[in-house]
Amino acid sequence: MPIVVRIDLELARRKMGVGEFAERVGLTPANVAVLKNGRAKAVRFSTLEAMCRVLECQPGDLLEYVPDGEP
Repeated sequence: MPIVVRIDLELARRKMGVGEFAERVGLTPANVAVLKNGRAKAVRFSTLEAMCRVLECQPGDLLEYVPDGEP
């Protein structure tokens, strides 16, 4: 998939667990796992805003475009 989700990197940088992140963003841990594993088909802007607020980052820190065929 051309869009890669980098939530795990931002969580590691902040030494924050999935449970704490999910609670602060207002998601279930299962939904965070869906996002982290790249299985989500869409992300609401309100969710993206909450993730950026909690992690104090920009959307580009969480999402990356990687053309097909590249690692």
